[in-house]
Amino acid sequence: MKKIVVNGIKMPILHTDNEVFEKALKTAKKHGIDAANPVIYKKSLDARKKSEMHFVYSVVLDANNIKGSLTGSEIRLFEEPLHYDFNSLRRHENLQKTVVVVGSGPCGLFAAYILAGCGIRTILLERGSDVDSRQKKVARFWRTGILDPNTNIQFGEGGAGTFSDGKLNTRIGSPLQSFVLKTFVDCGAPEEILYQAKPHIGTDLLRGCVKNLRERIKNLGGEVLFDTCLTDLIIKDNKVCGAQLNGSAYIECDALILAPGHSSRDTYEMLAKRGVLIEQKPFAAGVRIEHSREFINNVQYGNLKEVRYLPTADYRLAYNGDLRSCYSFCMCPGGTVVNASSEGGCLCVNGMSEHSRMADNSNSALVVNVKPEDFGGDSPLAGVEFQRRYEGLAYSLLKGKGPVQLAKDFVKNRISDSFDGVKPSFTGETGFADLREALPQFISNTLCEGLLDFERKIKGFTEGGAVLTGVEMRTSAPLRIKRNENFESVSHRGLFPAGEGAGYAGGIMSAAVDGIRVADSILNMWQMKN
Repeated sequence: MKKIVVNGIKMPILHTDNEVFEKALKTAKKHGIDAANPVIYKKSLDARKKSEMHFVYSVVLDANNIKGSLTGSEIRLFEEPLHYDFNSLRRHENLQKTVVVVGSGPCGLFAAYILAGCGIRTILLERGSDVDSRQKKVARFWRTGILDPNTNIQFGEGGAGTFSDGKLNTRIGSPLQSFVLKTFVDCGAPEEILYQAKPHIGTDLLRGCVKNLRERIKNLGGEVLFDTCLTDLIIKDNKVCGAQLNGSAYIECDALILAPGHSSRDTYEMLAKRGVLIEQKPFAAGVRIEHSREFINNVQYGNLKEVRYLPTADYRLAYNGDLRSCYSFCMCPGGTVVNASSEGGCLCVNGMSEHSRMADNSNSALVVNVKPEDFGGDSPLAGVEFQRRYEGLAYSLLKGKGPVQLAKDFVKNRISDSFDGVKPSFTGETGFADLREALPQFISNTLCEGLLDFERKIKGFTEGGAVLTGVEMRTSAPLRIKRNENFESVSHRGLFPAGEGAGYAGGIMSAAVDGIRVADSILNMWQMKN
């Protein structure tokens, strides 16, 4: 039996899945096809015209009497997407190898999941604590300011993405994406992420998914070691053959996947001392901006009476200046601005949303592109020092309190003295400050230009009481650990840099996919040698 896809099914805001399926079946019948067993394949919201907002669906159906070719836009033959055959991994089970995976973010978790699934002895190291202990330590930090440098927003089970919006959309276009989504669903994520145009899990549900994926790795024979930091590499004949743990213990391995996350600055320093080839990489930096959730909803949806049935609205904005760009990044609808610091004497912020996205405010990073020539040095770690410098200035403004400033006051270069309807959601104490004092001039100037441009595009975006909190410096790693076409370090055999912290991903989905690709490459290299 063949399958077909019915595309472009338009539905009003209020509708049921059964009504979607009825339309799909009627369309198939119009083409002379008897179809059955409808399943939602894609779902998106078309909000281009506020007076004509609607959902658009694609539905897959079984069909057994297809006549002629189906090449139109309304209905077509369904082509099964490329699926990752997890069961086929057992072809590698006779390989007597050990792999150490450093970092339990999405990259490390999925790499370990693949390796353990094919019978490789897999040891997953995480410098931070398990997700339950991590949640308590993070809550304590937000409440008291007492920072655990190894367990915080950046470090701990699940990586930095565990305390985020849990967005899973990406532009990489890999067939591995469906495997990642299905794995998350199997680990407790809502099934809707399989067909949403902009899937997200939310920090509250993602924590449970991470824990369940860890248990899957263990059930497959993998070892997971928390509170265990990579402190050095064992190198023989320019090949990594082991790891030093917590400065004292040692473990041998045949390969080491390095997926440390973009904030593992001490790891970067160790790698540089060991001669691992690292290069500078551009990133972006700026601030978080907050509006009321209601304001953003009204901007995107108008005064639609059915707004409560719609997802909390998001936005994407960009301003292209003569020399720099300013753009929104990692938007968190109905979310919170969080203290995402991981080093004493430094302050950085990020955004986080729960699955419901129903917090009072919506926030987004507003960032400006930072180039290697801005770093102020030729060292491969110069970008790290750039980040540290401005996070240190942000901390010193108010001795660790979150510095805030109304967007309109930032543009007018004056310190705010009161809020104008929107109050910061920052997880900790805040105080008014001049955010320009914690940003390089080129970022401040471009942010001002961007805010003025965004006000022209959305009335009230800047002038309506929006609050800025600073600074945001961890958009991505400011460096790249060089690797070859087999994902192996170009300077050290046996070392496989991976994920966002190595400079090869940007977000949960792309990091997870990179982890799978690296694990696959290692397996295939070994298989070819046998």
